[in-house]
Amino acid sequence: MSLEVKVPAVGESITEVTIAQWLKKDGDRVEMDEVIAELESDKATFELPAEAAGILRIVAQEGDTIEVGATICRIEQNGEAGGAPAAPAAKQETAAPTATAAPAAQESAPAAAQGAGETKEMRVPTVGESITEVTIASWLKNDGDHVEMDEVIAELESDKATFELPAEAAGTLQIVAQQGDTVEIGGLLCRIVQGAGAAKPAAQPGAPAAQQASQPAAAAPSGAQTYASGTPSPAAGKILSEKGINPADVQGTGRDGRITKEDAVGAQKSAAKPATPAPAAKQETAAAAPAAAGERNQRREKMSSLRKTVARRLVQVKNDTAMLTTFNEVDMKPIMDIRAKYKDKFKEKHEVGLGFMSFFTKACTVALQEWPAVNAQIDGNDMIFNDFVDVSIAVSSPKGLVVPVIRNAESLTLDGIEKEVIRLAKKARDGKLSIEEMTGGTFTITNGGVFGSMMSTPIINAPQSAILGMHNIVQRPVAVDGQVEIRPMMYLALSYDHRIIDGRESVSFLVRVKELLEDPMRLLLGV
Repeated sequence: MSLEVKVPAVGESITEVTIAQWLKKDGDRVEMDEVIAELESDKATFELPAEAAGILRIVAQEGDTIEVGATICRIEQNGEAGGAPAAPAAKQETAAPTATAAPAAQESAPAAAQGAGETKEMRVPTVGESITEVTIASWLKNDGDHVEMDEVIAELESDKATFELPAEAAGTLQIVAQQGDTVEIGGLLCRIVQGAGAAKPAAQPGAPAAQQASQPAAAAPSGAQTYASGTPSPAAGKILSEKGINPADVQGTGRDGRITKEDAVGAQKSAAKPATPAPAAKQETAAAAPAAAGERNQRREKMSSLRKTVARRLVQVKNDTAMLTTFNEVDMKPIMDIRAKYKDKFKEKHEVGLGFMSFFTKACTVALQEWPAVNAQIDGNDMIFNDFVDVSIAVSSPKGLVVPVIRNAESLTLDGIEKEVIRLAKKARDGKLSIEEMTGGTFTITNGGVFGSMMSTPIINAPQSAILGMHNIVQRPVAVDGQVEIRPMMYLALSYDHRIIDGRESVSFLVRVKELLEDPMRLLLGV
């Protein structure tokens, strides 16, 4: 009995995950609730436990991105009993090579039990969101070859990744679509005549054992081995092409001598060494163009699921919204004076430091309630207005930019906001933020000033409609009561969706934030 393990629902708004790592190998024995893989979404990493005990059959490979609900692997619950008969059969053939008729009869019996002659049609599987067609990069088995269940028979290539195609049944392969053909999702790739291939070894019961042993060895060079030996996979071929390395100079370690991606990556140094002892080649190169001074190494890294999702969403926001940015500046001296005067007492009482983020968050919550359109969002043809303020705080983590949410920030005091900021920032750095802590948010604050940014135009955090950008504090001369004074000034930037927020509302919101920050007593008095 085979149990299909599907990608579980791991959180609201998460539609796909990436297989970060398989902790067990294909064919390994797994126990109930044993962790077999790590899944990575754009927000967090999850462990995948086995839903039953048995033999693991991996369907999706490491690095693949698959939708929630798609099959990720199978567990053969009777795997131990299913694999046992093969060993006695081999022992009988080895122990009694003269009695070939009996093993032959035994071999044909399972084939008949499996339904000899039944044809299994294999079609292009759904390999990812928005992928509508694939190209057959290579067939790893030839037409007419015998294939086993779950044996990889082909490599499929889309515009995003390369996938392996495992056989869905045991039998004789009948190829329909040829190498290089582009086939739509659901299109017919091949057929497998079940049980037909199993009868081939038993068709010569009278042949000596030595002759039977030599026939597969002789057939291999003219079959898949000659086809695959020295041939790079699509990913390996691309790497070798970029490096300018001839595949014939690379030793393949994959199936039947096939050049894998790891072989291509490791071929960089070994391919460069043969070029050094050739003085003539060096002189010709030097004559053609002057050699560059210093090293010119390159490093290629695969984008994480978080990075890919952030990139996709940022581009989508730029394309789908009427984004506009308005600027203003704030005199930070009043807040800095308050911090200098009360920071020690504040920390002694609340056990947390008094930072700038609490003042900005509190000022934004007041301004958002006065200008509700800035705290709203578009849903189709409707506008959704919120009577609460959930502030998203952009935090830089080791895995990339994350945006945890401070819930009901309008009801928190300055110390309550500071405690939430510290708690969420620490969990972000440790990679322990939950889905709930990063879901939602009605307005975002990002502080590029901690990295030295003087001015920027932040991109809206969809489906929100606005984001406030803080920047670094610079001592600049400004006019105060008719006199020129040196003041600590900060530029503020408000990016907003002009479809829902008018210029009057955006500018008035930013001016209100400026007033509250330059006169913090307003925050205490609510005026």
